[in-house]
Amino acid sequence: MSAPDLIALLPLIVLTATAVAVMLVAAFRRRHALVAGLTLAGLLGTLAALFAAAGVAPRGVTPLLVVDGYTLFYSGLILAAAAVVTVLTYGYLDRQPGRREEMYVLLLAATLGAVVLVASRHFASFFLGMELLSVSLFAMIAYPLGRRRSLEASLKYLILAGVASALLLFGMALVYNQLGTLAFPALGALLASFRAADNLYLLAGIALVTVGIGFKISLVPFHLWTPDVYEGAPAPVTAYLATVSKGAMFALLLRYFLHTGAYGAPALMVMFAVLAIASMLAGNLLALLQNNVKRILAYSSIAHMGYLLVAFMAGGVLGVVAVSYYLAAYFVMTLGAFGVVSVLSGPGGEADTDHISDYQGLFWRRPWLAGVFTVMLLALAGVPLTMGFVGKFYALAAGVGAALWWPVIVLAVGSVIGLFYYLRIIVALFQAAPRQATTGTTRAQITPVPLGGGLALLALTAVLVWLGIFPAYLVDFIHATAAAVL
Repeated sequence: MSAPDLIALLPLIVLTATAVAVMLVAAFRRRHALVAGLTLAGLLGTLAALFAAAGVAPRGVTPLLVVDGYTLFYSGLILAAAAVVTVLTYGYLDRQPGRREEMYVLLLAATLGAVVLVASRHFASFFLGMELLSVSLFAMIAYPLGRRRSLEASLKYLILAGVASALLLFGMALVYNQLGTLAFPALGALLASFRAADNLYLLAGIALVTVGIGFKISLVPFHLWTPDVYEGAPAPVTAYLATVSKGAMFALLLRYFLHTGAYGAPALMVMFAVLAIASMLAGNLLALLQNNVKRILAYSSIAHMGYLLVAFMAGGVLGVVAVSYYLAAYFVMTLGAFGVVSVLSGPGGEADTDHISDYQGLFWRRPWLAGVFTVMLLALAGVPLTMGFVGKFYALAAGVGAALWWPVIVLAVGSVIGLFYYLRIIVALFQAAPRQATTGTTRAQITPVPLGGGLALLALTAVLVWLGIFPAYLVDFIHATAAAVL
């Protein structure tokens, strides 16, 4: 391996070394603040290593990985989200009993798997990255031990993730049987001279791979695990699962379709249109029936995956830009929303911040925190002057440009429906606070907010509004990265 190859892999090397270092420190010196600080420093160091890798990009490192502008953009997005989750996790676990240090080893391992996913150009690295991410998440969802809901959520995720992996492997086997290769660029070259539409085995293989990914990003009807897992997992882990895990899989899906030319299969596009419409309708309508904030956000995330599919189906430069901007906006909005739930969680976890009523009157006790939550929810609804609005605008523009009329209509209708359940939470924030017999306030109103978590939420809010008012900074950067994958 040459020196430029090592430089291209420097972010992965730094991230792996950080995981090993954190594991050793946690084994020999159990200090929560030390381990969390080392984790955050490692993630920031990996972000800095991306600039060194950019100097040799684009570069294919072995047949498995490619380091280009697309890889670097999504790696930066994933690492920034992981850093925010690390800050939220420290404040969350600091209030919990038991050992805390192992969580950061799992977080780093999951992040390594996510970065491998976005750099993959081969089914082997795709599967390795996905399993490294998934196996780490099994333990993260059940952490800390002793909570029945968390253990139940972890078990559900374990079973359905196993099903998804089996479908993926079967699909990969069918594709390999027909084409004799597992590399994305080679698949694209073969498919260009191959009548894929007439080959049922090949179409079935591509469809099974897509279905397996559908489980991971919780598209309808593969979404059944999402509300239960979101509700049972610790709030910072839910934020990680909703952003990093789904974002990495979506980035991989986009590269896979662009490199293999799968956009040329009309049957797959019809399948995606059905999945997008079902996800937007089911996610928004089921969210209307919920009173649990985490379950509302879970069904909301299903709807947002449907919105992303509209941009994804458009393809081309505008499709890549729309997907990338929307994912960046989704990361900021979702981290902010679950971040509020996290910083308000008491020693018993989210037991006191589960229902909408637990947030009633939060504005009168914590006006700045209620303001942050309000901005995040309005952005998720697609209100102007936020990244959420710009993201939906690009998704609509991409859909209209590709003449995806039914998905575009459902996107508009779903956005109107979503506004209602977001407003339910916002109205509760500004209502009069309920009185309790012993304390006179709810737990969500008296739990001290960790300094790091509070600063992270303010930073997310600033980014959300700034890039909503001046989106050109991010859009121009995404245009440059889109050229790499196209």
